[in-house]
Amino acid sequence: MKLTWYGHSAFKISIKGASILIDPFLTGNPSFPADMSVDLVSEGVTHVLLTHGHDDHVGDAAAICKKTGAQLTADYELCLWLQAQGVSNINPMNSGGFLDLGPFKVAMTTAHHSSSSQSKGNGEAIYLGQPHGLIVDAPNEPVVYHMGDTDIFGDMALINELFAPKVGIVPIGDRFTMGGKVAALACNRFFDFETIIPCHFGTFPILDQNADTFIGGLGERASRIQLLAPGDEATCN
Repeated sequence: MKLTWYGHSAFKISIKGASILIDPFLTGNPSFPADMSVDLVSEGVTHVLLTHGHDDHVGDAAAICKKTGAQLTADYELCLWLQAQGVSNINPMNSGGFLDLGPFKVAMTTAHHSSSSQSKGNGEAIYLGQPHGLIVDAPNEPVVYHMGDTDIFGDMALINELFAPKVGIVPIGDRFTMGGKVAALACNRFFDFETIIPCHFGTFPILDQNADTFIGGLGERASRIQLLAPGDEATCN
């Protein structure tokens, strides 16, 4: 399995039979590498997964799905909203179930956040369902837990019990998600990640600009971090 980070919460997961984009906020993302393009990132993409409806997570999802034919999986309201924008290949779900997408299965978990869009431009928020984390489970690959945007919560223990994720994609930027100290507590208390990839930091000035607090809070488990720069790739076995 290969994971590529494009800044903020945007990732590509490459596995046998599938190329999966999660939260493809590329256009307008200040941390998206200047030497990359939406066309380059979306080449060969088979699936797009969304954690929630905020514009800095939905990003280029509609354009990518329409151009490539990639299947969109998100919560019901978000799928229908993007369908109205011309995305035809949708596969809606919600927390509590598993979807078998062929090369991999996906489940949605609780996330403590919100989900809406201000894309009308008049200040009116469009309700887009509930926020989620994502479980990606492919044969002979480590289970990935992309937490989405979230605070810490006690039922993370149940997520670990149900899915036993070995790769944790963890938001650490504070203000809108966990900060580094709380994110480290979540990892240490509830999970046994073999690979930890921090995200949702450094994108905008109001977020924490580095992972120093998170790394310090992890203590002995800091050695499990793969600290990527936007555009970097990690291999997880």
